[in-house]
Amino acid sequence: MNYEILNNVKDVVVALLYLTSAIFFILGIKNLAKPKTAPRGNLLGASGMLIAVLTAFIDFGFVINVQAELIESRFDYWYIIVIALVLGAGVGLTSALGVKMTGMPQMVAVFNGLGGGASLLVAGVFYVLAIGGAEVLETPALVATALSGSIGAITFSGSFIAYGKLQGLAIVPDKPVTFPGDLAVKGLLLVGLIVLSGVLVVSADAAHWYWLIVAGGLVLGVLLVIGIGGADMPVVISLLNSYSGLAAASTGFVLGNIVLIIAGSLVGASGIILTSIMCKAMNRSLTNVLFGGFGGTPTSKTQDDIYEGKVTATSADEVAMILDSAQRVVIVPGYGMAVARAATPVRQLTEALEARGVDVVFGVHPVAGRMPGHMNVLLAEENIPYEKLLDLDSVNPSFPHTDVAIVLGANDVVNPLAREKDSEIAGMPILDVDKARTCVVIKRSLSPGFAGIPNPLFANDNTLMYFGDGKKAVEDLVKAYKEL
Repeated sequence: MNYEILNNVKDVVVALLYLTSAIFFILGIKNLAKPKTAPRGNLLGASGMLIAVLTAFIDFGFVINVQAELIESRFDYWYIIVIALVLGAGVGLTSALGVKMTGMPQMVAVFNGLGGGASLLVAGVFYVLAIGGAEVLETPALVATALSGSIGAITFSGSFIAYGKLQGLAIVPDKPVTFPGDLAVKGLLLVGLIVLSGVLVVSADAAHWYWLIVAGGLVLGVLLVIGIGGADMPVVISLLNSYSGLAAASTGFVLGNIVLIIAGSLVGASGIILTSIMCKAMNRSLTNVLFGGFGGTPTSKTQDDIYEGKVTATSADEVAMILDSAQRVVIVPGYGMAVARAATPVRQLTEALEARGVDVVFGVHPVAGRMPGHMNVLLAEENIPYEKLLDLDSVNPSFPHTDVAIVLGANDVVNPLAREKDSEIAGMPILDVDKARTCVVIKRSLSPGFAGIPNPLFANDNTLMYFGDGKKAVEDLVKAYKEL
């Protein structure tokens, strides 16, 4: 047997399988761009990952020693690998089947964090084993190791702080947590990470430098996310997703694994693009999101100033009568719809209206909910046609010609204060529901949204406040409308 030819064949097969995996990843992301093809995109992505994992077993699990003319197995601890695969698959399957749509942002945050943690651990173990075996690592590999450790650590700790904010854990305040000189501390930590990374590259044989980088990254991740308010969590989630991809790509350079570099780069790039889209939707820069403390500054206008004696409450019967004479209705969903699990009665209301010839569409703000596409997924699960889900630019021109705008659980994305220069959300693009002939807001109370500021929309002359649990309120409305 010619072991040199066999080794070359192995390299070619591994390279082709990795290429196939990368193609699956790219096609998966492309298919995720449209709701109709998104399930296929998920399947393609998962298939690509399966191919990558199996190929990695061939790539790293078997070494063909040409000089000794033998095939060496690296599966001395195969049972640990099997246990890890079973446990990981079990956790993934349980999470996917058991998570509620209201908990999806939290799950994404956890997965981002675990991705960052896996990257820093793999790179760290590889580095420790390499220097322990007196192996001389090249400078690019050392730079990639430092990047994997720092970015992975920031992603890990930052993602779990984001999880705490999204989950409403008592130990993690939803409001931005700041202290005097916090920006200086973050800056010094970042400089410290850069210096430690330089020391690691120069020394090249001291593992403690790597773990110091990891420790500094963990602290910096906490400080970066703890200072960001709940209103900015959609942006933070997409940014941390990008970080996890960059950490994975860096680890790919450490291991010399092509598919990990490609997959990490795809995740990193797509995360940055999505972050940019989210920032544009709020008319804010990424720097302002990370360091602006949005939602932490009290507004100059109190709720009493805006609401006292001006709020008009309504009932299901009154709203039903208004809808009975409507020709066009725009429904604006928000996080409150997700919390109340009101998507099903919303579909029922849509069907009831359309049965009487009413034109019904949905106005979906890019940052509605707590993660990108949150409302789109909820409505798609109810088989509401995607062409009825209009983005901000498409639906806004139609509000002056809309008979009724129904706001269900949305707050900041419909707040007219965004049009005032001195407002905390000044310049943020909003859905112009106040320009509709009648605006019906379904909320439990007059409580503010994530930005922590009151909403003058609730006190407008053409606004009716329909107080109650979102699901029950819409169910009562459907019943009242059908009885007319």
